Amino acid sequence: MNALPFIKMHGLGNDFVVLDARQTDIGLTPEMIRAIGDRHRGVGFDQLLTLLPSRDADCFMRIDNSDGSSAGACGNGTRCIGRLLLEETGKATVTIDSPGGLLQASRADEGMVTVNMGKPDFDWRNIPLARSMDTLHVDLTVESAGTTLSDPVALSMGNPHAVFFVGDAETVPLHVLGPLVEGHDLFPDRANCSVASLREDGSIRLRVFERGAGITSACGSGTCATYAAARARGLIDGPARIDLDGGPLFMDMNDAGEVLMTGAASYSFTGEISPEMLRARI
Repeated sequence: MNALPFIKMHGLGNDFVVLDARQTDIGLTPEMIRAIGDRHRGVGFDQLLTLLPSRDADCFMRIDNSDGSSAGACGNGTRCIGRLLLEETGKATVTIDSPGGLLQASRADEGMVTVNMGKPDFDWRNIPLARSMDTLHVDLTVESAGTTLSDPVALSMGNPHAVFFVGDAETVPLHVLGPLVEGHDLFPDRANCSVASLREDGSIRLRVFERGAGITSACGSGTCATYAAARARGLIDGPARIDLDGGPLFMDMNDAGEVLMTGAASYSFTGEISPEMLRARI
């Protein structure tokens, strides 16, 4: 096994290791993914993004969580891969194939990247939920540490989301309640848990517990889900700024009902993963 080149990137602190397997198969295993994701003995990441060849797009983006599980969507990661491909190809717009479908990324003002994340899906079967119910007002309550979360919106943005609108997102013990939502039997594929509070100026404060990764400084698909949920409930009706721990994302929806997300996509560093480290963990 040879040393494995990688790029480290982040979107508002939601961090990624990017591997390029468009020319050579890497043969990733869950054990290798967990080894690379180890923040003490590996590189560390919220998600591992692997570029693969695609006949329908500029590349296929495989998404793996730090616990070795796979993911269907990653909005911040899509912006990062979008930046890589925009710079590599010189195009104004690139297409990224993903487990959640084809996504388009394009250049935006001030060095940011806009990604069309597609239409939100509120059908309980496609999220999926364990049983039929009104996905705009899901019959779900979790409670711990004297705090209760209830009445979420459930939807898919390529992966399952439960969005709770609360008075103050800052005060929610997300490290306790997030795992209860993620592993609830209502979500057979687990779910991302978002807590959002609307501000007087029309912006939204958001915190997310990501399925397979825990609390992250920013979650792109969670931000898209929160924006779509707020529009579906009539809480907002136009573009919105959503503030996460890592910074702001700027959200909009086109006439086709597709969610548009604009934000930063940043390089951290490049390097090589040693064969010794991978062999020790396989």
